[in-house]
Amino acid sequence: MESYFLEWLNLLLRWLHVVAAVAWIGESVYFVMLDNSLRPPRDAAGKARGVFGEMWSVHGGGFYHNQKYLAHPPELPDDLHWSFWKSYTTWLSGFALFSVLYLLKPDFYLLDTSSPWRWAAKLSGSEANLAALVFLAGGWLVYDQLCRRISPNMQNDGVLAIAVALMMVAVAYLTCHIFQGRAAFLITGAVMATCMSANVFFWIIPGQRRMVADLKAGRTPNPLDGKRGKQRSVHNTYFTLPVALLMISNHYAFTYGSEYNWLVMCLFIFAGALIRQYFVLRHSGRNMVALPAAGIALLAGAAFLAAPKAVSASTAPVAGQKIGRVDYQQVQTVINARCIACHAAQPSQPGFTAPPAGIRLETELQVKSQAAKLKMAVAKNYMPLANITQMTAQERQLIADWPGN
Repeated sequence: MESYFLEWLNLLLRWLHVVAAVAWIGESVYFVMLDNSLRPPRDAAGKARGVFGEMWSVHGGGFYHNQKYLAHPPELPDDLHWSFWKSYTTWLSGFALFSVLYLLKPDFYLLDTSSPWRWAAKLSGSEANLAALVFLAGGWLVYDQLCRRISPNMQNDGVLAIAVALMMVAVAYLTCHIFQGRAAFLITGAVMATCMSANVFFWIIPGQRRMVADLKAGRTPNPLDGKRGKQRSVHNTYFTLPVALLMISNHYAFTYGSEYNWLVMCLFIFAGALIRQYFVLRHSGRNMVALPAAGIALLAGAAFLAAPKAVSASTAPVAGQKIGRVDYQQVQTVINARCIACHAAQPSQPGFTAPPAGIRLETELQVKSQAAKLKMAVAKNYMPLANITQMTAQERQLIADWPGN
């Protein structure tokens, strides 16, 4: 009953997380579009009122006239629209989901006993949990210090962008050498997501509140509040697509299961940033097709690195016997011993009330219908999770050699 409750909690938290993220990202994309689509006011009255830029649009059967004031609007109503709850809800629901799925079962989802670093391969479940939390908190602290020290007055944002990019390369490399591949992709995405939400909480909203308070008190707002908020908002813009991709990557073992998974992840991150830059510039009227072309080239590189390696017919012994062409019965023997505890209508593995991803491997038809996924997941050491059933290298090779029909 406890497992059933956790599955429902998983479902509801995931639903909340997706809804909040869609709302947050949608609003962010809208305001980036609005900011980059503004044009100087055409009428003298607008210029006299201090309008910085305006945009006319049509949607939903009506016409909209958006106007932007930098710091001195003619009036400041009490019912201002604030954009922060969607950000906080996204992060809180995401962290809760991460806790339910990963932190409650670190031995199953976080640990990587095959890590090339001996100490990482010997982490306990609680140590792996602590390491994951350190990445989230430490990632924000390092990123925030980079912003404070390299470009505190927004004078060196180009250098800062390079530093943040290098930071993410380091995070990708470290997580992929400490945690299981799927967890590494998720934790790296969560580091960026934490920076995004923390930007809103610690910089963007407080700065905007100070600006509003100054205006209502008749004081001139500190221009740095607006500039710093803008700087962090820009960073959030370029984090958006990489975070979204890393959060859905757990459905695709060929990404995080690759021996070059940290490099594949970096290519995904940079491709997402380039594609996002294309849309940012597109809103301002510049159609730089070289940006998405470069993003696609990076994705092609990721696909090349993640591609499964060709294997020759194996003659490795399995259970003391020589094999030639692998037949289905040999594969089913391995599946019954190593996979069926989870991938059955009624799993016997504690903590499972249903087969993971709905994949059942109880019949020949079921196994053959999942042959491609099975061969890839097993060959890349992703399955069984944490190798909980102790599948051997010879058994993995046998499944890799099986033609799948």
